[in-house]
Amino acid sequence: MNAFLLQYLPIVIFLGIALVIGVAFLVAAAVIAPKAPDAEKLSAYECGFNAFDDARMKFDVRFYLVTLLFIIFDLEVAFLFPWGVALMKLPHETQVFAFWSMMSFLGVLTVGFVYEWQKGALEWE
Repeated sequence: MNAFLLQYLPIVIFLGIALVIGVAFLVAAAVIAPKAPDAEKLSAYECGFNAFDDARMKFDVRFYLVTLLFIIFDLEVAFLFPWGVALMKLPHETQVFAFWSMMSFLGVLTVGFVYEWQKGALEWE
């Protein structure tokens, strides 16, 4: 049983080192970081509303919509490269099936993209 558990020792060491480094970074940031906020630090940043305001205030959903759309289409493109590399290593019959499967997937995503475009989800006022 000891030999079996000894195989997990590198994982335990890795997790221990990761925990120590994570805690060290958090403590160092709390100790070293300057604590003098100014008007520029408290101003609105990319999200479109003030950072330290009432949590129940109204906000523009378009920021999150654009973010979600970017993530969807960015992940689609990110998965195309490994798919293309793996496609070349398959037998010919499987390559044809995999190719048309991906084309149908891209077709569905293209229909979704055209729909979003027509509805004006990508327009910024």
